[in-house]
Amino acid sequence: QVQLVESGGGLVQPGGSLRLSCLASGSIEMIQIMSWYRQAPGRQRELLAEISSGTITNYEDSAKGRFTISQDMALNTTYLQMNSLNSEDTAVYVCSALVGLGNDVRSRLWGQGTQVTVSP
Repeated sequence: QVQLVESGGGLVQPGGSLRLSCLASGSIEMIQIMSWYRQAPGRQRELLAEISSGTITNYEDSAKGRFTISQDMALNTTYLQMNSLNSEDTAVYVCSALVGLGNDVRSRLWGQGTQVTVSP
């Protein structure tokens, strides 16, 4: 099994920055792709960015230009650097791991989430 723990959320003023961290533990060799999602009140969960093999990244339009996903493989940690934050970025941010279970079977695992609030 893989466990995911996010940290780094909090209250930030509009225009500010935050860096979220997601520490993976357990059977980390099973992880194929790490992702960051967010869910705002009354809205569906939204994919922001993905990373695999430490360097291959993919961003959704809502994250392009302001958010950067990265990994420190030695620390088993995936980061989401968020810049120029605004009120619409207020949400619970959740990291997710796509793990391979063998025989082409994969499963998506979730962290507990970290709250980001953008407010004056």
